[in-house]
Amino acid sequence: MSVQPALVARDIDAAATAEGKGTRRRSRRGSEGRSGNSSWSLTIVLLLCAVTVVIPLYVTISMAFKTQSQSVDGNAFSLPAPFSVEGFVTAWTLTDYPRAFLVSILITAGSVVGTIILGALASFAISRNWDRRLFRWSFYYLLGAMFIPFPVVALPQIQLTGLVGLDNPLGVTLLHIMFQLSFSILLFTAFLRSIPAELEESARIDGASTWQTFWQLIFPLLAPMSATVGIFAFLASWNDFMMPSLITSDPSLQTLPVLQNIFQTQFSSNYNVSFASYLMAMAPAIIVFLFTQRWVMEGVTQGAVKG
Repeated sequence: MSVQPALVARDIDAAATAEGKGTRRRSRRGSEGRSGNSSWSLTIVLLLCAVTVVIPLYVTISMAFKTQSQSVDGNAFSLPAPFSVEGFVTAWTLTDYPRAFLVSILITAGSVVGTIILGALASFAISRNWDRRLFRWSFYYLLGAMFIPFPVVALPQIQLTGLVGLDNPLGVTLLHIMFQLSFSILLFTAFLRSIPAELEESARIDGASTWQTFWQLIFPLLAPMSATVGIFAFLASWNDFMMPSLITSDPSLQTLPVLQNIFQTQFSSNYNVSFASYLMAMAPAIIVFLFTQRWVMEGVTQGAVKG
């Protein structure tokens, strides 16, 4: 008679175990179903975003290689037949492309180098002196500058650069650096917090000064984030239209985006020339981003996760 209760208890335990396994399987299938649905939703959203970029890029490339008559036939999605480079030749001459390209490259290179060096130095000082109120509030002050767009302070900037003789590409370069510092310091500071302080202590024990510690130890470790900051600075400086157009007083020293404006006024009907000029202007930015997008994602991810 004592065996029967034991058998009943065993059957109850087995039933409970089976029910628990079934519940877990149903829960797993439900979570997998939700994950699958979210993956499909994300894929559709990404495809729509890709379409909004690919279609205009296709139209730009197609129109750039068309003749004048083909560009005004009302069919922007048709392929060039035959392919023509007359639009590139005309745009090259009208914009004085070599000179404008050189000016844009000099401004962009100066902006990238200045942003990386100044951003890294300021971030190092802030992150290693975070307990001091001055440095902590300086960080908040710089973050606040991110919410001030250039058009808000455009008039005083124009007046100041004119008074000190910086109404030229050098002034544009300095302003690009200043307006990029806030975001760059945010990225650098988050990344620096992931670097162990013991590395600096070891360097100081070996007799290294603060300057030597930064340049020989910290700055090489900032290479991934420096690449990210440099890419953002490059894209912002290369594509900027408003600042060079307002600051630079000499028309012969204007950048490529500013000279593109000529095709929206005098040559607005020459679509093949206009699109050829647009393609030549944005080609360097596209090439740089395609070859460096991996570093952008790696730098932002490392700064976000470790910081």
